Amino acid sequence: MKTANFSAIFLLAVSLAFAPLASNALENAAVAKPNPKLDLARQLNEAFVEVADQVAPAVVVITVVQKAAASSSLHSSPGEEGDTEEDPLDRIPPEFRRFFRQSPPEKTRGQGSGIIIREDGYILTNRHVVEDAEKIEVRLKDGRTFKADVRGVDAPSDVAVIKIDAKNLPIAKLADSSKTRVGEFAIAIGAPFALDYSVTFGHVSAKDRSNIIPSEPESPTMTDQNFIQTDARINPGNSGGPLININGEVIGINTLIRGLNTGIGFAIPSNLAREVSDKLISEGKFSRAWLGISIRSLREYPEYRDLVKGVQDGVVIVEIVPNGPASKSDLRPADVVTEIDGKKVLTSQQLKDEIRTKKIDQSVALDVVRQGKHIKVNVKPGEWVDKSTATHAKAATSHDTGSTGGLGLTVKPATRDLADQYNVELTQGVIVTAVDKKGLATKNGIKPGDIITSVNQQPVTTLKQFQDAVKNSDVKKGVILNLISDGTAKFEILKDATD
Repeated sequence: MKTANFSAIFLLAVSLAFAPLASNALENAAVAKPNPKLDLARQLNEAFVEVADQVAPAVVVITVVQKAAASSSLHSSPGEEGDTEEDPLDRIPPEFRRFFRQSPPEKTRGQGSGIIIREDGYILTNRHVVEDAEKIEVRLKDGRTFKADVRGVDAPSDVAVIKIDAKNLPIAKLADSSKTRVGEFAIAIGAPFALDYSVTFGHVSAKDRSNIIPSEPESPTMTDQNFIQTDARINPGNSGGPLININGEVIGINTLIRGLNTGIGFAIPSNLAREVSDKLISEGKFSRAWLGISIRSLREYPEYRDLVKGVQDGVVIVEIVPNGPASKSDLRPADVVTEIDGKKVLTSQQLKDEIRTKKIDQSVALDVVRQGKHIKVNVKPGEWVDKSTATHAKAATSHDTGSTGGLGLTVKPATRDLADQYNVELTQGVIVTAVDKKGLATKNGIKPGDIITSVNQQPVTTLKQFQDAVKNSDVKKGVILNLISDGTAKFEILKDATD
């Protein structure tokens, strides 16, 4: 009995001793404030979840059965070089045209993504997703599948619109991509590697990216490059899917990646996608005005900027396509365009954007700097057609005493016989008959059959004129050669960069 009383007294004493501590703990717990940093993280987490939930129903998975002839040349089979670390997607332009894997069968299946932009079944995607398609199937988030038809495609922007027979579909809202800011959140939704409705996020890394895809020699100005760069992971199968902002608005169409697992992806700005898709829907095609020129921003061309006088910014005319709109004007290679109809142009893309909005066959005024003088040149844009315009000249070898060791080439006065020998159109100038394999001419792509028309803006029609002009030039500073190559007027700067 005494033991029991002692135990009771001991428990009571312990309870009384720890009561204040327990009371303080409860009191502290009651008044503890939520961590504002964690609250902010939770809000951001919830924002990403809500954006994905909001936009995903308007995203579709596109499965394409492609024609055997087209797929055989544009895909990589398992075990080939495409499965090595240096993926073919890292090569340009192939990565621009195709984001699919293939297996060996005659007809291959590719997969991409798309965005529903109208309730009655119009879907925005990439041209390379549906290119050469024999059959297109679209699957919605709710599991429904539809057959789709191509409404129209635009090769330079890589935009396409397809149509399914459905109504009251959820749609994605296209943002004003001109208001997109570098550094803001960017969220990608698509079907990378057939993993449907995958969501990745990152940031807008840069805007107005150009020169990502080199112009092909046979088709200058083929690409309309004004990409949004992002580090949100984009992989094969994301093509045609949306890049969205934190408000759930589409700022771009995921189109291009620079290698796998690099964190460098590119999207077509929504403003360009909207402009093109509206025309594809209403007219079935996008009539694109063009000048038929190959261009380069002066600020990105230091070799020429150091030589040209009277201008600091503008767009350099590098080549003029034969029989193109510009070939019928007074525009010349090496001209620097500074304004179009009174609006300044500083970059190649700005010039393309300005010309794209012009009416076909309606004259536009270009402010041009030529040999230090400011002049105006009027050009009538034509309609760009998706076909090759180049001609190919056959190479030949010859020997001549008109050798210029410093430039690494040999020339003769252009005559009818020489023009026929090299299968080129006769033009006033001197014709290249031989090049040094390790010389400056070869490094700049000059080859036998090219006709040089001027040296440092001075016309040359005789061997002596050419030799005198070269003699008075300095290859350390750079020598400007205007020439006709494969029927295209262009210019090259031959410069010896060695010390």
